[in-house]
Amino acid sequence: MEYLSLAEVETIARRAHAGQTDKSGHPYTEHLAAVARGTAARGGAEEQIAAGWLHDAIEDDALTREWLADAALPDTTKAIVDALTKRPGEPPEQYAARILATPGALLVKQADLAHNSDPARLADLDAATAARLTAKYRRMRALLGLPEA
Repeated sequence: MEYLSLAEVETIARRAHAGQTDKSGHPYTEHLAAVARGTAARGGAEEQIAAGWLHDAIEDDALTREWLADAALPDTTKAIVDALTKRPGEPPEQYAARILATPGALLVKQADLAHNSDPARLADLDAATAARLTAKYRRMRALLGLPEA
């Protein structure tokens, strides 16, 4: 099977998330690009970089689980995207355990947390939201055994 190229994955992710914004009102695709870049900068393989582009697609209803199952992507990429997709009502400990149990997922999550915790990005939020998210990201890094940002 011929897999989608990273450029094709990027195009799919950008189209799927078109019109979505983050909590600061910025285009959501900026976050996806940052996670893909952060994954690459941390030495991530192509399969992990592709997962960086797609890491929120299922959770945000931008793409379906059926799309992911049928996509021309390596099983590694599909597994990482699935691992990074939070389930409704799922405890953070269960989410972290799934990430740790999935080869390659931790590096992508580390890039995700790094961008989410970026002080410049948090500065765009109201103080209460920034404090809540900072605590949430700190707890997830602890559950994953990652150093503080």
